[in-house]
Amino acid sequence: MMSNLVYTRRVACSLIAAIGLSAVPALAQDAPRLDVIYVPTPQTVVNRMLELADVKSSDFVIDLGCGDGRMVVTAAQKYGASGFGVDINPVRINEANENAKKANVTDKVNFKVANLFEESMAKADVMTMYLLTEINLRLRPKILEELKPGARVVSHAFGMGDWKPDVEEVVDGKQVYLWHVPAKVGGKWEVKGDQPMTLELSQNFQMVSGKATVNGKPADVSGRLKGKEITLTIDADGKKQELKGTVEGGEVKGTGWSATKA
Repeated sequence: MMSNLVYTRRVACSLIAAIGLSAVPALAQDAPRLDVIYVPTPQTVVNRMLELADVKSSDFVIDLGCGDGRMVVTAAQKYGASGFGVDINPVRINEANENAKKANVTDKVNFKVANLFEESMAKADVMTMYLLTEINLRLRPKILEELKPGARVVSHAFGMGDWKPDVEEVVDGKQVYLWHVPAKVGGKWEVKGDQPMTLELSQNFQMVSGKATVNGKPADVSGRLKGKEITLTIDADGKKQELKGTVEGGEVKGTGWSATKA
């Protein structure tokens, strides 16, 4: 088992939140008693996480367990993005606010003492995390439900179980993971275009499988999502056809084809 000494302060903050210490006003006055060492994400890793997430000036970045705020501050300073960070430890939030002032980005970012499980994620174009796997797994349903398709999630060190990352890298000896929140495509679709067909799709995170009915004959379907972008391969008796499109709610639009959810 990992020693407490290798846990980060921000991880401990999230664990405290997870077991129900949500009395934020009291915590704001009396700093929580933490018996672990605060170890922030190295700046080189911060930089690469934001690069992997392809952060732009139009993006809103949320950092869960933000520590001293360096992730959100860097996103604002380097890319012009806006956003906020949450942490259960008011000492860390004070540091984050000071760092935002030093970087002259207080007009773009803010930080607050909060329980990360109670925060809305809906505004996030990019979400960053440095939490334990078990915390990531508790957050996973909320991420998939609240974040819009195409939002990017980047995690330092810890994965999300059987939701496999789209990108995995080692940066200065640190593991970094990237996911694109997939659109929801499970169900029946009617395809129009050069080759009309019916699709019955199943979805496991970004992976897609199912059956197609083409000219009255069955065909296997496999595919993958990258946010709202979908690629499907229709295998009819060894003859493969690839369809690429963009999911917008109950419609998919591609070049020479479109689909509507039945």
